[in-house]
Amino acid sequence: MVASLLERRSELRLDVRRHDTGATLVDAGIRAPGGLEAGRRIAEICMGGLGQVQLTASRGQWPITLSVTANDPVLACLASQYAGWSLSSGTGKTRFHALGSGPARALAVKEALFEELGYRDQASSTYLVLEVDREPPAEVVEKVVRDCQVGPEQLTIVLTPTNSLAGMVQIIARVLEVGMHKAHTLGFPLGAVVDGAATAPLAPPGSDTLTAMGRSNDAILFGGIVQLFVRCEDAAAEGLAGQLHSQGSRDYGKPFGAIFKDYGFDFYKIDPMLFAPAVAIVTNLASGRTFRAGALNDELLMQSFAS
Repeated sequence: MVASLLERRSELRLDVRRHDTGATLVDAGIRAPGGLEAGRRIAEICMGGLGQVQLTASRGQWPITLSVTANDPVLACLASQYAGWSLSSGTGKTRFHALGSGPARALAVKEALFEELGYRDQASSTYLVLEVDREPPAEVVEKVVRDCQVGPEQLTIVLTPTNSLAGMVQIIARVLEVGMHKAHTLGFPLGAVVDGAATAPLAPPGSDTLTAMGRSNDAILFGGIVQLFVRCEDAAAEGLAGQLHSQGSRDYGKPFGAIFKDYGFDFYKIDPMLFAPAVAIVTNLASGRTFRAGALNDELLMQSFAS
């Protein structure tokens, strides 16, 4: 999948070059235009090849919906797609910070989550996505190479700014991962999750990073629908559906950008239970029963996307 992305760089409007360290850098929206199809492919690679992302027509106020499925939701979403690897260097104005996502995480296993998953990759080459608007410094790339135990020539890093078309697609394609992450946070046993699917509207990127970040979150908080297929007791499935959606958060009720501003742009002051899909559907394969909770909020979507 990565080879195909690189081979079709011109068609996908990507810029590909060698970093000074020897790693391959793919610009999907900093200086290169990138686009929706580039973002779709990057989102699938972000899931370690274990998920499918489609752009489909919508009958709602926004014409494009992202549809996401995963062959193995736990590995695809939590061991690969989740942006859980914190990478930083420098101080002050030169400081670089990014959260890495993609299959490189499962080689480095720097997060405590991997102890719980009991999983580690053995690949000889790997791929990492950074949601940033500038290239990573050598110090960061060298750390990734070292922690993944691969040669720099075996590492590909894709850069997808939040306010780019490719960036917006690959972020909103995390709608299923957001549901899986909240299920994990709620203490639902991951071994009970058999399959998963999700949808969310494609938000317009916005002219700056803060606006784009707000809209990408709102697409999931107010327009995301996640369905998990599980095997467990009905009480557990019903309980999960009742807690999985975003309306249960104390911060629900206004666009994410406004919430972020209210907290002085301190991301960690926001209620972590807010990060969830608008609608949660849990189907228990053991009993055949389906439980649904939450609601779409077109008014807040319009307020966010059209502002």
